[in-house]
Amino acid sequence: MLECLIIGDSIAVGTKMFAPTMCTSYAHSGWTSNQWNSTYLNQDLSAGIVVISLGSNDNKYIHTENELRKLRNNVHGKKIFWILPHGNNPQGGVSIEYIQKIVQKIAKEHGDIVVPIKQVQPDSVHPTANGYKEIIKDVGL
Repeated sequence: MLECLIIGDSIAVGTKMFAPTMCTSYAHSGWTSNQWNSTYLNQDLSAGIVVISLGSNDNKYIHTENELRKLRNNVHGKKIFWILPHGNNPQGGVSIEYIQKIVQKIAKEHGDIVVPIKQVQPDSVHPTANGYKEIIKDVGL
């Protein structure tokens, strides 16, 4: 079993940049939850610590709740963390509040921990360097 697994979108990519080298990452910038599942869902998603960041890139054509449930049902770890999306592209037709509620609901159902992004870049989506450091601290890495 891996010590640490970081999975998701560009926020996951950034999180990996600030994480210890022991962390493995399955992350791609700009990916929706559907794209992530289509590529990685059949991988072994087991680790001591798992950090998930998905939803910021989802739009009205993605069934976010279904996709995140599929992902979560395949993730196994001692501690599972969800990075709560802070912002998204409003042209996608889905409010960030809707995505946040889905993430919080799934995390609560599984006893996972939700980590908010406390410091964001001007795009209102991605953490600042200090924001990424806070995420790493919050997940215990």
